[in-house]
Amino acid sequence: MVATIPRVAQVWDWLDEVPDPEIPVISLRDLGVIRDVRWEGDILSITITPTYSGCPATSLITLDIHSALADRGVDKVRVMQQLSPAWTTDWLSDKGRARLERYGIAPPGQAGGPDRCPHCGSDKLERISQFGSTPCKAAWRCMGCLEPFDYFKCI
Repeated sequence: MVATIPRVAQVWDWLDEVPDPEIPVISLRDLGVIRDVRWEGDILSITITPTYSGCPATSLITLDIHSALADRGVDKVRVMQQLSPAWTTDWLSDKGRARLERYGIAPPGQAGGPDRCPHCGSDKLERISQFGSTPCKAAWRCMGCLEPFDYFKCI
């Protein structure tokens, strides 16, 4: 255990450095998965809401949180799942949306589809499949540059 208990704001900053295991360009904080951080006595309590209730990465997310905090000397950590309210793409930060797009994944759009191609910016798009590389993404193609890309579905 660290000699002094770090402030909650410091812990949030540390968690901003923990990448999502499926999309490592975005942090768990920017993804909106981390819902609460608080001290309960000498135990740091972290509440997470996975993007899907059956998200296969949830156990890895928990392990990554424990590891990141242990690396900073915080050993007494409890990670709890909260499934209600369900995670929503509204919880994505603006920084996270921008990082997704720079990475080549279209962030959630207003009308249930991407607003533009993350590669060239064209709005001439077609859906290839409702299912992409993970359950939270769909496969799309740009008719401008002809590049395929993942679209992070609105939830």
